[in-house]
Amino acid sequence: MASRFQEASLVTSPSYPNAVAWSSENLIAVAAGHLVIILNPALPSGPRGLISVPNAEPYQIGKVRYEDLLSGGLLPSSLKRERHPCVRSLSWSDLGMSQNYGCLLAVCSAEGRVKLYRPPFSDFSADWVEIADVSDLLYENLLSMNFGESNNPSFASSSKKDQVVQHDHEDDERIPILRTRKRRRTSPDNINLDEMDITDQASCSKQNNQTVNNVLAIELYEQPSNHSLPKASKRCSREISPEKYVSREALLSSLSVAWSSLLTFSTEGSSFENLLSFSLLAIGSKSGCVSIWKVHAPESYNIECGDASPNVELTAIIQAHSSWVSTMSWGIVGRDSSNPQMLLITGSSDGSVKIWMSNKEDLQTSVDVYTSSFSLLKQVVTVNLVPVSTLSFVVNNYSNAMHLAIGKGSGSFEVWKCEISTRKFEQVASANGHDQVVTGLAWSYEGRCLYSCSMDNYVRNWILSENTISEVPIPANTPGLSSTSDLPDDFLSCLGVALSPGNLAVALVRSFNVGLLNPMYEARSQKAAVEFIWNGAQQSGESEDSSETITEAILGFSKNEYAYWESNFLWSLKEFNDYNKPLVLWDMIAAMLAFKQSMPEFVELVITKWLSVSYLGFHADIPMEDLVPKISKRLSAVPSRLLHILNVISRRVMLSELKTDEINRKLQGQRTKKEEEIDLWLKLLQESERELRERLVGLSFSAYLTAESSPSTGNWHPTGLGQMQQWVEMNHDIVDSQLQTLSLEVKSSLTRSSNSTETALQEENCPYCAAPVHFHSPEDAVCQAPHQKKKKERYDQGHKLERCCVSMLVCPPTPLWFCKCCNRLTLESAPETLFALPSFPKDLKSLPESSFSKVALKPFCLFCGILLQRKQPEFLLSASPV
Repeated sequence: MASRFQEASLVTSPSYPNAVAWSSENLIAVAAGHLVIILNPALPSGPRGLISVPNAEPYQIGKVRYEDLLSGGLLPSSLKRERHPCVRSLSWSDLGMSQNYGCLLAVCSAEGRVKLYRPPFSDFSADWVEIADVSDLLYENLLSMNFGESNNPSFASSSKKDQVVQHDHEDDERIPILRTRKRRRTSPDNINLDEMDITDQASCSKQNNQTVNNVLAIELYEQPSNHSLPKASKRCSREISPEKYVSREALLSSLSVAWSSLLTFSTEGSSFENLLSFSLLAIGSKSGCVSIWKVHAPESYNIECGDASPNVELTAIIQAHSSWVSTMSWGIVGRDSSNPQMLLITGSSDGSVKIWMSNKEDLQTSVDVYTSSFSLLKQVVTVNLVPVSTLSFVVNNYSNAMHLAIGKGSGSFEVWKCEISTRKFEQVASANGHDQVVTGLAWSYEGRCLYSCSMDNYVRNWILSENTISEVPIPANTPGLSSTSDLPDDFLSCLGVALSPGNLAVALVRSFNVGLLNPMYEARSQKAAVEFIWNGAQQSGESEDSSETITEAILGFSKNEYAYWESNFLWSLKEFNDYNKPLVLWDMIAAMLAFKQSMPEFVELVITKWLSVSYLGFHADIPMEDLVPKISKRLSAVPSRLLHILNVISRRVMLSELKTDEINRKLQGQRTKKEEEIDLWLKLLQESERELRERLVGLSFSAYLTAESSPSTGNWHPTGLGQMQQWVEMNHDIVDSQLQTLSLEVKSSLTRSSNSTETALQEENCPYCAAPVHFHSPEDAVCQAPHQKKKKERYDQGHKLERCCVSMLVCPPTPLWFCKCCNRLTLESAPETLFALPSFPKDLKSLPESSFSKVALKPFCLFCGILLQRKQPEFLLSASPV
């Protein structure tokens, strides 16, 4: 078994499969009983976020006659009893859906309720904030459409038929687990029997129904007065048949949720500033239907107030299956094309798996809810007796292939492959990997490796090579310091697996066998745990030749393991070359720092190879001191994303022994005598940041001149032009000649313009004492406070102020965007064009007008490229991209 390098204990235990999810901003959510626990993998034992699922009020959907309560389909709903709330499914949205440009979290409870939550970035609280109740919106929509019974008779009749049969095997997978724990306390000999019960329940092999559904309340018609039921809504007070009640109940009982990636389209016939950004939220129900919701991204982002609710609208309802929709997954084909296509994969408890497709035009067009924009592309697996418990889907645009892994209640899983060009699916592998329900599947390295976990507590790693799949051991060697906590290893089951954004780390959630723990201490506070293991030494299938520097095993690592680590490091760095992918390098930096403690030569070897290939175009096997000068000459010819990655690696890996503020002081010339290697990386970092600032200043000047010649409300209007001019004058001997020319043109234009306010910005005032502030540095400033005397001592020092790293204006004493890598503050966001530049523009004045769009400027750091956030106290949770 692989050695974990860190872990975090949980006070509650998961109850359903797929209990862990890793967000694109580097946060981990765990569905643990009635709680959702949000962790920062950089500080797993540090501050946490919480979502507590409350008891839900039942919906009122109609009356039924008292004598019909014992009918076959209605019996499970009429036998009500109290039950504790529990989280059944969760899913992270893409970046950009929250008001602070973070991720939203969709949570589905065992009661069938789906709600959306945002991080409490402006609330100074550990509790995440509910912003939308999607189940309430679904109820209102279905009520206005009479639950589709008149709009779509075929839909209603098929749902009614399916539901009457389906309720014969509706089992709550959580109830047997509770009974198992109860019996385990009194009879240790029943452990194997209880585990068998869990497996049978999850695979729906039992037919004796014991479900008690607390989602919807029944209003009885001609009901005796001694019965006590919730009050009924008057708008749903008419009598309905038992079959209709069962059908409506199933429509409102949600089981699974899944977010798509963020989609951005320009509206037809409009200019570039009118963009439409939204994500699709799929919700599977007990009726076999999948409701598709369009959740719009905010029009602008801020960190001061998060009270705004998202615009959520029902787009379509698909009759996907004839039984419960137990799991779903999204994919996108042709993201960079003009007509991207969305793929939705749905798995059901009836054993079937289907793939649905919709294109750009259909998603933009408003259609009737029951006239779905999604069409069936392929039924991968037909109906059978083995239910589908989990799915994992990945699109590899480099190899023109899609990979789909299907986990089943029997413990087996299937692997399907599809060529994107031909759209032909074929089953390439099948394996009986586990003895119990498969509770998690996760692809890594774009479909070359697959992780699987199960209720049998085993986690297995598989390599897909052409049309064969084979199991490989998970390496037990861990770089750097191993786990030092006293967390026990008495686990009972594994209920989920997730991969980090860089694919170099794996998170597992396991439940403890409470009967084997110390009942006085461990059993009270440790119900489950999240384990982290490294994925860097896995055989990704495309291992490059190892460097000759690694000639023997060192510190327990074989030569092959070093080769795999090197290959996977380079693969991860290459993936982040795409500026559309959020720059989250936590796993890579953590692994490099761990190797740096034991073998710094290996880290330097990997970075040298990446620098030479990315900046020079070929692998130059030369010392670092000879490579850095060559790279310095190529900074203006490389994309901005490569400069951002270089800056992060320089700060967090190569200069890790220096504090961030110390690095910033040294970049401004306040250096002391240090080792030559540190000075080398400081110089490279300084030149890289200056290159990025030159690009920003050039874009700012060009945007201003473009706005002067052709004014447009949709354009980005830069601020701080006066400060930028002074910075160009201070560095006239090293900046690009284009900037000097544009600076003169902007200065002349500002002088001619009598209505411009930019000339006044050169004379700034201190926000604390109103004293004048002169420009001497783009990083900080000191106000010219008048001399003060206190206790016969003279104070000449004014207030020390920080400047915005984008506009170079003095920052006000209000909440500002903060970079966790370089500790700089940002008042205004940089234009998205800066992060997409392939090189320094040869002619800044010829840039198209669309380069200066101000629509939803993304809050990324100018120098590091990572997501900015509001600076939080140390006792509150915040994401750590690095």
